[in-house]
Amino acid sequence: MKRALLLAATIAMASGLAAAETPVSAVAHARAAGQVGERFDGYLGIAVDGGPLLRHQVQAINIRRRSLYSQFAASRGVTLQEVGITAACQLFGTVGVGERYALTDNVWRVRGAGQGAPVPDYCR
Repeated sequence: MKRALLLAATIAMASGLAAAETPVSAVAHARAAGQVGERFDGYLGIAVDGGPLLRHQVQAINIRRRSLYSQFAASRGVTLQEVGITAACQLFGTVGVGERYALTDNVWRVRGAGQGAPVPDYCR
């Protein structure tokens, strides 16, 4: 029950995550190029180094996400890790064809044409 409530509330939080990222940025281009992807823990990761500007923007987004996760965790009485992992379940749904994502094994995968969005077992 606790997990279901957390998941439902995290869906509402997803709009805040989208607002935390600027649509026209080095990150948006790097995501499309497969350099940056969503990680199992709710944060962006760098799959292929794209230089200091990209690293800075990914770090800035992750700082905003961590702040949002922290506020959410405190208001719901759950851990920061639980919020991040639950957010990742939602964020994996945004992974487009050709984009990268990493599960708990930290292996970068690419969503192929005709494949559905990744849904790890822990998201079910």
